[in-house]
Amino acid sequence: MDTPAPLVYQTQSVYSLCMGTKTISLRDEAYERLRAARRAPTESFSDVVMRAVWPDEPLSGGTLLGLLRERGALYRTEELDALDAIKSADAPPSDKWTAE
Repeated sequence: MDTPAPLVYQTQSVYSLCMGTKTISLRDEAYERLRAARRAPTESFSDVVMRAVWPDEPLSGGTLLGLLRERGALYRTEELDALDAIKSADAPPSDKWTAE
């Protein structure tokens, strides 16, 4: 009887340290601000974003009202009336496949 050739096992272990990534879209001006905020050409955008200071608490209605009283109105009454008129006249097109 013929003896079968011994099986040769080859194993290979590969460790790869990968960071999760997300693709985002930025307006050109936002990209330029982000690029300008780098401390060195080799600094990643992730590092720039992680250095940013974000408010811990969201802006509440009461806080916004306080800012409005402190700083004054941001828009004139005429501007707000014009926005209301534009909003009330806005309606979806009768045929969504053609622009009217």
